[in-house]
Amino acid sequence: MAAYVVVEIDVHDPAAYEAYKTAAEVSIARNGGVYLARGGAAEALEGAAPKRMVILRFADADAARSWFHSPDYQAATKIRQSCSTARFVLVAGL
Repeated sequence: MAAYVVVEIDVHDPAAYEAYKTAAEVSIARNGGVYLARGGAAEALEGAAPKRMVILRFADADAARSWFHSPDYQAATKIRQSCSTARFVLVAGL
C-alpha cells in the first residue's frame, strides 16, 4: 500500500536550501520516492498555510522510512536543518 510523506518547511536561508533540494532529490529517487507536490502555491482552506509544502509517494511505509533513515538522506538532513525548520509526517495510503 502506498505511503506518503507530507512535509511543511520554513526556509530561513534560500541559498543554502538549494543544496539541500539537490541532495534530497537524488536520495528520494534512489529510494523509489516520487514528488507529488514540491513547493508550489499553497492555499489555506482552514488554518494557516505552511510556507513550503512537499508531498512524496513511496511504495509503502517501510520504503519511506528506509529513505528517511538512509545515509544519503541523513547527509541532506544536516543541510536542511542548517537553513530551515520542518515537520515530516508519514501517512499510510488507502
